[in-house]
Amino acid sequence: PLDNKEETAAAKCTQPCLGESLSISDLECSLCIRMFFEPVTTPCGHTFCKECLERCLDHRPNCPLCKQSLREYLKAGRYSPTVLLQDILLATFPTQLAERRELHRAEMAELSNLTKNIPIFVCTMSFPGIPCPLHVFEPRYRLMIRRCQESGTRRFGMCIYENGKSFADYGCMLEIRQVELLADGRSLVDTIGRQRFRVLSRGHRDGYHTADIEFLEDKKVSGEELQELQCLHESTYRLAQRFCEHGDLTSRHILMQHGPLPEKEEDIQ
Repeated sequence: PLDNKEETAAAKCTQPCLGESLSISDLECSLCIRMFFEPVTTPCGHTFCKECLERCLDHRPNCPLCKQSLREYLKAGRYSPTVLLQDILLATFPTQLAERRELHRAEMAELSNLTKNIPIFVCTMSFPGIPCPLHVFEPRYRLMIRRCQESGTRRFGMCIYENGKSFADYGCMLEIRQVELLADGRSLVDTIGRQRFRVLSRGHRDGYHTADIEFLEDKKVSGEELQELQCLHESTYRLAQRFCEHGDLTSRHILMQHGPLPEKEEDIQ
């Protein structure tokens, strides 16, 4: 058996050999054709970037290379990194790995902007302070929700559909409070409305809609206008209370969907 000094010497001899025997192309993901980033290995033995594999599984629960079913892998919902491959990347190509990390960081920073190219979920009308539960099953929206979480913003825009425009000129920013992943890749997403916005321009990213937006602020009033607003606020709130207390099928459905009527705001502006 080798003593400690001999083991160290042997390790030093093998390090340059590893770098000489490998090239960047040996450590590229077959899906994005870039150096592996957060590599994960499937039960069938194929390795991909974690993000690349997730995007494939959004569409079909099969290995992108051999087509073997990955339903159980998807159901587990855990993508453990391939530690040995990460160590090899760090040991052989540290500069290129740092560049790959920086590229990923820049992509996340771009996704974190909350006024430029924000993701738009085209579905329903939403309002500030009101819960908006969503059932996410389309591949494009699976990707969108995952990016909102990974970027750290946990926010996206909600707009209703409008003929000729893809979606309406006004919408509401939603914040993700909780995501429940289902075994087949679908998810139940609990969101709540935050700020209203106006769409300035429209775009696309990887299949889902995006928009440049500006947030809306209510016009402040005073004097007689404020008194009139206060009266309107009180009468509207009373009507809403009566509707919620009526107990018919419609009001019960709204109560289940959106929760109880919010308390009155002290500052109605």
